[in-house]
Amino acid sequence: MDIGKAFTYIFDDESWITKILIGGILGIIPIVNFAVLGYMVEITRNVAQGLERPLPEWSKFGEKFVKGLMVIIIGFIYTIPIWLLMGCFWVAALVVGGGNGSGENLIALLLFPLYCLVGLYGLVLAILSPAILVKYAVTEEFSSAFRFGELFGFITGNLGNYIIALILAWVASVIAGFGVIACVVGVVFTSFWGYLVMAHLFGQLHRASVAAA
Repeated sequence: MDIGKAFTYIFDDESWITKILIGGILGIIPIVNFAVLGYMVEITRNVAQGLERPLPEWSKFGEKFVKGLMVIIIGFIYTIPIWLLMGCFWVAALVVGGGNGSGENLIALLLFPLYCLVGLYGLVLAILSPAILVKYAVTEEFSSAFRFGELFGFITGNLGNYIIALILAWVASVIAGFGVIACVVGVVFTSFWGYLVMAHLFGQLHRASVAAA
């Protein structure tokens, strides 16, 4: 994997300033910002295909919006177990909690394992997320995000690079957070830059996986 390229490829594009300005502004508009996720999907696909300058134009906005919406829906489906766990807990809390001390103690006792389960599932989902995004970006098939055998094969077949990509994606998100220093305005654009870095890393993951195979 070309780590340095993931952080600098943006500046190889002649129109990088315009593209980042558009992406940063769109990213703060609710609903419309789904297109930013679609843009990320397109970059991942372009890098996976080996394009020298993978930053797409901001044309075909509708296509980008739909791709981003698919990412949102995929993410929601994966979080359904969390909502079910929380729902079961609150139903149990209503049943046993009658204002008496024993009921409140039982609720407090149930909270710890609930948080542990939710935290563990969230960690697993965070680890799976790059593989899910890559599979959807490369195939552009909604169902590819749920082919668990392929997802785990993608991860285990290229584990070293996968771990590196996860760490670097976290580093990019931390660096992007420094935009807060610029009175919040800066974070609008540094956050978008962080998405672009992650997209390139994930696209490289696919290429590395193909090479390893």
